[in-house]
Amino acid sequence: MLSLALAGKPNAGKSTFYTAATMADVDVANYPFTTIDANRGVTHVRTDCPCLDRDGRCDSEHCHDGKRYVPVELLDVAGLVPGAHEGRGLGNQFLDELTDADAILHVVDAAGATDAEGEPIGVGEHDPVEDLDFIEREMDLWLASVVERNWETVERQSRSPEFDLDEALTEFLTGVGATELDVARTLRNVEYPEDPLAWTNEHREALAREIRERTKPIVVVANKADAASAENVQRLKERNEATIPATADGELALRRAAEAGAVAYDPGDPDFEIRGDVSDDQRQGLEQIREVIAEHGGTGVQAALDEAVYDVLDHITVYPVQDETHWTDGQGNMLPDAFLLPSGSTPKDLAYAVHSDIGDGYLHAVDAREGMRIGDDTELEEGDVIKIVSTAN
Repeated sequence: MLSLALAGKPNAGKSTFYTAATMADVDVANYPFTTIDANRGVTHVRTDCPCLDRDGRCDSEHCHDGKRYVPVELLDVAGLVPGAHEGRGLGNQFLDELTDADAILHVVDAAGATDAEGEPIGVGEHDPVEDLDFIEREMDLWLASVVERNWETVERQSRSPEFDLDEALTEFLTGVGATELDVARTLRNVEYPEDPLAWTNEHREALAREIRERTKPIVVVANKADAASAENVQRLKERNEATIPATADGELALRRAAEAGAVAYDPGDPDFEIRGDVSDDQRQGLEQIREVIAEHGGTGVQAALDEAVYDVLDHITVYPVQDETHWTDGQGNMLPDAFLLPSGSTPKDLAYAVHSDIGDGYLHAVDAREGMRIGDDTELEEGDVIKIVSTAN
């Protein structure tokens, strides 16, 4: 399962975002380090379900009238403050938790109502763009410290006639979430001495920065958009194109209202309908949320998750079935499963994603939409429905 991690300084709204995205019970309060122990839960990205192309809707509990929600992991830990890589606040705990994250959702107080340490101040009194710089810097320095801690081992290995610097770097960088391909591409993009004894702190920091940019891409969640100036949101977008205006408070209110039957709303909808009995104050609050999401096309919470998985990580959703005519599994359930795969994945990649035995026994695949056998090197596309024929079926 893909893993997304929430980053940000205290009081930016990370825990509210996490609660809204997972509907899990966590502490949400207006003081630093509300989150001490890491919260790990399941949220979902949203896409169109292939059942929209059929006469009826599918049987998956994750399909809401054609809106398909695909599970991903979401991690929320303690807020970061400047100096986190040196252990300030609960920084080391957070940074170590980043190891397995595929992408980072950086929740920013776009209203500028909290200082660099996360303490509440007046709206507009802090520049939220500065928060982007410090988070990236803390992550870079943390990774540089990982490199430095391993450097003595690299220097010792370099005395061997069989020493290969690329292999030595790959050995420990894969421990912070990088793949061998990530390391190979990184080393092609940075200049460095072949002799480990000649490396400086600048070389190690350049390596760390390149690895971070490659393995920990960042989506900026411009939170508190209801109080943020359009200028602040625009400046955040100019600094990071993958910036999504959001109101985590608004999303949480809508999710809870939907659970109570007060509104009809699915995560990611651009509007909602009030259906239950609500008080005048509740109605006023809901109408205020409606104004915000009308301006931004939604609360931004679902959009940020989708941006991270489908755009930044460049994944697609593929649906394996056993019956290519009815799009069902062995029990007759229509489109019960959905898998997130990197763009460029092939039918055999899907087979292994379903189960290693299915992959080992792979024979061929059928495009269920077309009812035709497809080549083993066919690149799958978003929304493909695929039957895998395997000796393990």
